[in-house]
Amino acid sequence: MSEERIPLSAIASGEVAVVRQLAGGRGFISRLATLGFTLGVEVNMVQNFGHGPLIVMVRDTRVALGRGEAMKVLVGRMTNDQ
Repeated sequence: MSEERIPLSAIASGEVAVVRQLAGGRGFISRLATLGFTLGVEVNMVQNFGHGPLIVMVRDTRVALGRGEAMKVLVGRMTNDQ
């Protein structure tokens, strides 16, 4: 069974997701890993107005990402059984 992977930008404020894939070049992936975005880490969406930058909580740190960057971070939604 394959899990649905959606862009981080599609997660609503207050939702929690798990990073499943980083879709970008080496520099982009390295930068995000430095910020704490690694496979399997939980991400809590703090602010997502549907346009402009969004704010997420990752590893107890608030991080602002541009919408284009957030489109390259593919996540799986957290369900009650996870």
